[in-house]
Amino acid sequence: MFLPLHDTNPMRHVAFPYVNYGLIGLTILCFCVQAVLPPGAFDQATIDFGMIPIVVRNVYPQPVPWLPDWATLVTYAFLHADWLHLLSNMLFLWVFGDNIEDALGHFKYLLFYVACAVLAALTHMAFNFNDNGPLIGASGAVAGVMGAYIVLYPHARVFVLARIIIPIPLPVPAFWMLGFWVATQFFYVLIGSNEPVAWWAHIGGFIAGVILAATFKRREVALFGGR
Repeated sequence: MFLPLHDTNPMRHVAFPYVNYGLIGLTILCFCVQAVLPPGAFDQATIDFGMIPIVVRNVYPQPVPWLPDWATLVTYAFLHADWLHLLSNMLFLWVFGDNIEDALGHFKYLLFYVACAVLAALTHMAFNFNDNGPLIGASGAVAGVMGAYIVLYPHARVFVLARIIIPIPLPVPAFWMLGFWVATQFFYVLIGSNEPVAWWAHIGGFIAGVILAATFKRREVALFGGR
């Protein structure tokens, strides 16, 4: 529908967002390891390290004996189904994550990202209580980053690649771009979409990001861009 290309929001507090780049690098590395596995092993990795509600709830035993049941609430966020799934998540994280790391600080940003991943997974589990399929992907954690961005920098300009007649880059306020994105997540939930997309994980991560941003941000960073 649209893709963010870059924003015009300068960094003010950190010289280099190495946590954000590190998360991107680690996620890509995990997928590269997945990609070289035989098809059967690829599928098994998603079962072993994806978030399966009935496993986290201890209804069904953990496939990896040494891995605690709760650990997949984090590990799932570093697995992806294919290159498109990976690159779309990493593009959003690349565009929006650096400014959230800038607003929170390095260590708090890492805690924030992990917390959003966990809360997104728990939201998914709450609405898919008896599901035996694995949840994978960074979408929930990235949705948290987007939620933080909309409450901290709603007026920042984001250049998005929008398809009108032909794909063209358009500058739009972050509030409208991210607001439209989260509205589509609720829309697909309400119509009962059968697409294999974890809509509730996106919503849960986004809401978590909105709430946690207000708690984790630096004192000098104003909510709503100071307006």
